[in-house]
Amino acid sequence: MCRISGIISPSEPQQAILANVKMMCNAMAHGGPDGEGIDFLGEIGFAFGHRRLALLDLTEAGHQPMADASKQFLITYNGEIYNYLELKSQLTEYPFMTGTDTEVILAGFAKWGPAVFGKLQGMFAFCLYDHKRSISYLVRDPGGIKPLYYSDSGGRVVFASEIKAFKATDYDFKEDTDWKVYFLAFGHIPEPFTTLHSVKSLPKGHFLTISHKTVSITLQRFCQRDINQTLIHEDDIAERSVSEDLKLAVRSHLLADAKIGVFLSGGIDSSILTLLAKEASSSQLHTLSINFNEVEFSEQKYQKIITDLLDNAHTTCMVTDNDFEQNFEQIMKAIDQPSNDCINSWFVSKYARELGFKAVLSGVGADEMFGGYPSFRKMKIINLLQKMPKSVLGLLKFAPSLRIRRLCYLSFANPIGQYLCLRGFFTPDVIAKLVNMPEERVVALLKDLPLSCDLSEMTDGEKASWIETNLYMQNQLLKDTDVMSMSHGLEIRLPYLDQNLLSTLRKIDPALKFEQERPKELLIKSFINLLPRAIWDRPKMGFTFPFMAWLKQNDKITNTDNYQNAYAKALILKFKKGKLHWSKAFALYQVFNGN
Repeated sequence: MCRISGIISPSEPQQAILANVKMMCNAMAHGGPDGEGIDFLGEIGFAFGHRRLALLDLTEAGHQPMADASKQFLITYNGEIYNYLELKSQLTEYPFMTGTDTEVILAGFAKWGPAVFGKLQGMFAFCLYDHKRSISYLVRDPGGIKPLYYSDSGGRVVFASEIKAFKATDYDFKEDTDWKVYFLAFGHIPEPFTTLHSVKSLPKGHFLTISHKTVSITLQRFCQRDINQTLIHEDDIAERSVSEDLKLAVRSHLLADAKIGVFLSGGIDSSILTLLAKEASSSQLHTLSINFNEVEFSEQKYQKIITDLLDNAHTTCMVTDNDFEQNFEQIMKAIDQPSNDCINSWFVSKYARELGFKAVLSGVGADEMFGGYPSFRKMKIINLLQKMPKSVLGLLKFAPSLRIRRLCYLSFANPIGQYLCLRGFFTPDVIAKLVNMPEERVVALLKDLPLSCDLSEMTDGEKASWIETNLYMQNQLLKDTDVMSMSHGLEIRLPYLDQNLLSTLRKIDPALKFEQERPKELLIKSFINLLPRAIWDRPKMGFTFPFMAWLKQNDKITNTDNYQNAYAKALILKFKKGKLHWSKAFALYQVFNGN
């Protein structure tokens, strides 16, 4: 797991290109503490850099950028390929010199060309240069787990793992102020947009082909969704399939030459991962939990139920309001793009790294895939409410209750409106006041957000899963998980997003996944003989921190002098009185004091 960057600019002075790539690498040094490499191809005006976090083949043999045996291909790569040993067994003619998955990508490309992208199973973002054809490929995994951003303007292509890297150059990347509208509505910045005007996110499951001769680009999809599938309708077959695939996923995600552990929150998802990891691990399993002095937020008793079943090394870390205050500035500096769900990831990663972990397994993705969120139960009523006249829905923005006001988003008559009705922060009229923009412009920006899927033929459960996966998880959970873990030089692995498991889940009748009496019923039944009843037979709590109390004590958040907008000041006063949710106050702070 690493950080990558690069610049293609044939007409630019060579020293300028090299200096800027060095600055990009330095800006992301936190994500690659184990090594640095920069390759410069002056004849074509191309430099690309790498910061390494070593997990496979910890020797210098794993140094990047890495060339293949023939020296035709060169790669800078961020990620983990979980089926690399399987692919390696198909590449027996290649003279492997390392034990890395990086070299497997190079060998695979030498044999299969771009077709290798679809054979890779894991999380990845990389740039691969073909010297003979003078072409580079920017590639991002089908799940969008690893970030990759790029800019194509003025005969120059720039790419990097973080927005920070673009800002570190001496190029004039201008702010795209529309990010504030997106952020105040979603609580995150949805792809492909970023805080910078000319920088966007490479779509997941796509690759960008860059011609060095013309500095032109083409975008192609390499990951096609399964079609004409035979649905699995039987409970026992579905449960057995889920069980087998998740066991294999956990086993492959434990593969590392460095210390690896499991984050145990005490909920269903992490408990299953912990128990499966213990079964799969040939050495002592290490687990980590976060707890609080505030009893209502602590899941320590459920964590203990799991750790009592295991003879493993377990560490519980207590996070207090004082820890939050002392680390607040560091947390803010670690944020790459504004987000409202990142603080917990920062603390988990901090303590994991202090314990010596290089990688940690996490339960991210289970709620989206197995129907764990309230949105799965609300989608039917959302569909009914959306049939109300748009004029009536629009007027609901004046309702006294925020929950009712958010119904105004249903006037969009699209999945964006449904998502914002379920999870939205501020309504368009409020956003317009906060950013001094006509409300019509705010509505247009939000309503016309590009989507790549037609949901009209989906069941309610499938719609909720698609929306939660492609909006909430993609733009918030995965970004926060990656950025905050890498700020501590830690890799977080996500077995619930294993491609084989996801392929199996797409074959299962949606009714078995989403229309059961209990949320995540299919997941629970798949491991009913492994998971203690006390873990699954209780109300969902969710992993969260006592942020309401902590942020109300934070002088930076509550100081109205930090907000250059009268309406924002009024909202912060409401927060101080306990009449505004902490997440909205945190969003306002980032808009007026952050990126």
